[in-house]
Amino acid sequence: MILPFLEMECWTLLCQPAVAMGISVFILAGLLVHCVFLVSIFDIYFSSPLVHGMTPQQTPLPPPAKRLVLFVADGLRADSLYKLNSNSTPPAPYLRSILENNGSWGISHTRVPTESRPGHVALIAGFYEDVSAVAKGWKENPVEFDSVFNESKYTWSWGSPDILPMFAKGATGDHVYTFCYTAESEDFGAQDAAELDMWVFDHVKSFFNSSRSNQTLFSALNEEKVVLFLHLLGIDTNGHAHRPNSREYKENIKKVDEGIKEIALMIDNFYGNDGKTAFILTSDHGMTDWGTHGAGHPSETLTPLIVWGAGVNYPQRVSSQKFEDNLLKEWKLENLKRLDVNQADVAPLMASLIGVPFPLNSVGTLPLEYLNNSAHFKAESMFTNAVQIVEQFKVKMSQKRETTLSFLFTPFKPLSDSEQINYLKKARLYIQQQKYDEAESTVLFYGFAFVGMIIAFFLLIQTCPWTYYIYCLLPVPVWYAVVKELPVIQDLAANLLSHNMVQSVGFIFICILGIEILVFSFFYRSTLTLGLLVFAGWPVITQLWAQAKTNASIWTLLCVLLAIFPLMPVVGREPNIPLVIATGLLTLLISCFSLASLCKTKNKYRNKEDLKVYFYQMLSIALSTYVVSSTHDSLKNKQGLPLLNQIISWMTLVSSSVLPLLSSTFLIQRLFSILLSLMSTYLLLSTGYEALFPLVLSGLMFVWINMEQEALQRYGLSLKPKLAVFNFTYTTDITQFRQLHLDDVRRSFFFVFFIVTAFFGTGNIASVNSFDPASVYCFLTVFSPFMMGSLLLLKVVIPFVLVSCAFEAIQVTTQLSSKRYSKCYISASVRVSNLFCKNSELPNLNLSLKTKANQTRNPAQTKPSRSHCYFYLLLRFWFLFNDFYKLRNSFCTVK
Repeated sequence: MILPFLEMECWTLLCQPAVAMGISVFILAGLLVHCVFLVSIFDIYFSSPLVHGMTPQQTPLPPPAKRLVLFVADGLRADSLYKLNSNSTPPAPYLRSILENNGSWGISHTRVPTESRPGHVALIAGFYEDVSAVAKGWKENPVEFDSVFNESKYTWSWGSPDILPMFAKGATGDHVYTFCYTAESEDFGAQDAAELDMWVFDHVKSFFNSSRSNQTLFSALNEEKVVLFLHLLGIDTNGHAHRPNSREYKENIKKVDEGIKEIALMIDNFYGNDGKTAFILTSDHGMTDWGTHGAGHPSETLTPLIVWGAGVNYPQRVSSQKFEDNLLKEWKLENLKRLDVNQADVAPLMASLIGVPFPLNSVGTLPLEYLNNSAHFKAESMFTNAVQIVEQFKVKMSQKRETTLSFLFTPFKPLSDSEQINYLKKARLYIQQQKYDEAESTVLFYGFAFVGMIIAFFLLIQTCPWTYYIYCLLPVPVWYAVVKELPVIQDLAANLLSHNMVQSVGFIFICILGIEILVFSFFYRSTLTLGLLVFAGWPVITQLWAQAKTNASIWTLLCVLLAIFPLMPVVGREPNIPLVIATGLLTLLISCFSLASLCKTKNKYRNKEDLKVYFYQMLSIALSTYVVSSTHDSLKNKQGLPLLNQIISWMTLVSSSVLPLLSSTFLIQRLFSILLSLMSTYLLLSTGYEALFPLVLSGLMFVWINMEQEALQRYGLSLKPKLAVFNFTYTTDITQFRQLHLDDVRRSFFFVFFIVTAFFGTGNIASVNSFDPASVYCFLTVFSPFMMGSLLLLKVVIPFVLVSCAFEAIQVTTQLSSKRYSKCYISASVRVSNLFCKNSELPNLNLSLKTKANQTRNPAQTKPSRSHCYFYLLLRFWFLFNDFYKLRNSFCTVK
């Protein structure tokens, strides 16, 4: 029994090494298989999707901004910035005021993994992180990629050593500069991680200060296509250490807000407030309530985006908007249009603003609603964006074709080579033809054309006079223009509805009352006096009195003085030549003070040629005053019109249209030059108190320009410090035009009211059919109805020109201007008055000229119909609003 047992034990001992060896091999084989499986996952799913060899694509039009400042607040959640504190104060007051008054805002939607490197790559390079970077801890570039920084001319960046180097490493050339604190500074246990952000702000300030003594750096900073990148890591660090709802996290947000305010102000001052800087604030990712990120929770994927400055739309007021997250009401931002984007869309937005090629690997779509530029620029930018993405598709398809058996490769038919060519050709053709919205415009045009044909058909079968065709068909193109530019009405309606019910109803009531006053002024000139007295109280009602007491006092005084003229007699008054002479002397005195003030200014604002023009215009005023006095004395003594006086009068008339064109192109000086030239002619055509009218009216216009700048300060847009040096020859930047406010309705009403006042303000203008030939005695005394009528119309137009020029200046300085519309206001004032003031004085001009000088007619017989007055006013208001809207969609040069 013992022997068999011993034999079994010996066999076991002999076989045990073999069994142990088999188990080891089995384990090693299992590990090898699992390693192969694991590596295959990385090889298949973590390989780089990037391709190379694409052609850079760049928008061919001039960009709106010369430089871009990018603030990335690492780890900043959208709700942490937008949601008000418990005491209803914003956590970041400066950024809140920006999104409410100066810029556009929304949410940037990030993607998993919500880490710092993937977020920054999406923001700056326009694609979602190359997943192969996970193998290097998200810190190295496994494959080189293009970025906005690489495409810029110069990029300076400040912040974390974990983020900045990856964009400098892959850049071509030496134009991306980084300034980093030490890695040890990123300490979660530090006393205050906000010091990381303070380090960035302090070094940026020091950098700009040092550039003033470094000519090379100063020149580089003043180049175009410059990017300044501020990476602010403190919020993320405090969020990890103390959680997003902590006091430290919230105080860090406030410090960042204050720092951004200081940097933005410093940069604007450094560049002389040239309006060529665009600013973007966003975040790479959010953070959960427990201080982590990386997954796809909304608190991690919803990040803020605020954009302002050159080329960026102003806030858009809306009555309502729908989002599934229902966050707008919680943030108290339901009346400001929210413009959401994908995180990769920020890269093409930055490229479009400063005019650099779109990053080659970008998959972002340009968010057009953030841009404040012409339709042409937007169309070109969209086309460039599309071509840049198609270039990636073509390279990728080519690579796929080369690595796939021909019978297994199936091209994507909607983007075949022929289809690509057709799409791009069609898009380019529409851009060249300026057909940015071809289908909608065509349908609308033919629809109104059909309506016009129906109206014409009914008039034809009734054998109506040809004038009926004009009366009935004229509203068709007018309403076509209204419907075609419908967004302007929607903008104003949204702006109105964004206010509370009491304010909205009150505003509508005031508008109706104002229009009624204008209509009544067509029947009773004294109504204008009432309106001007109300205007006199405008500074008190709007609290502008406390803001600018001197201007407000002058405004009130001039409104009261102007209110006297509609109360003066219309007909039957005797000539008052001494008053005309006194007006000439007063104008000459004002000119002397203006010239003395001009001589005291710095040389850069004047030159000898400007002074010569002013001298000639002052001489013209003096000669006009002399001619009026001499001519009427000569006629009184039955000696006829002196030949020398007649020559001077006609020369003054001709020179009055030429001298303003030779004067200084600075706004105030040009306007004063226009006043002097027109006053010299107006004096020659005056016989009494009306000589003072354009002088008082112009004074009010000058004050109006300044008052509008005071009113704009509530939006932070006032150009008041620049009024004295505002030059009309500079190219007006369409990107600086702002969105409409309700104040613009009031502003347009003022313009219409002043135009009506210019027409009905004085007796000889209010009743043209009671024309006194004495008005043209300085030019001719022989009866010539056409010549006399032309001179009279010139006298009618002069106040119109003064008001229209002032309004054009207001539009430019309030960033709502275009020179190509400036003539519309002058021509519309005369044209619309002639067309719609039926039974008024102008149609009877030739007949009235044949009457005796002392013939009078009851002014009540010359009043227009009420319906014509309404139509006249509505059409005039539409011209104004139509212009306001088109200004945001066209390029213009003010000369």
